[in-house]
Amino acid sequence: MYFTDRGIEELVERRGEEEVSLLWLGERLREFVDLNPEFETPIERLATWLARLDDDDDD
Repeated sequence: MYFTDRGIEELVERRGEEEVSLLWLGERLREFVDLNPEFETPIERLATWLARLDDDDDD
């Protein structure tokens, strides 16, 4: 198990039944980067990866 899996598991356990919009998620990611600018690059990579998930289906 990766160390980050703990946070993912906690997220699923605590909020797994909730529905959120991508707008809400984008706002939370911006807020996180504002508070933790050292994570700007990984958050940017995550957001880009999420935005392009369906691109592979077009090949």
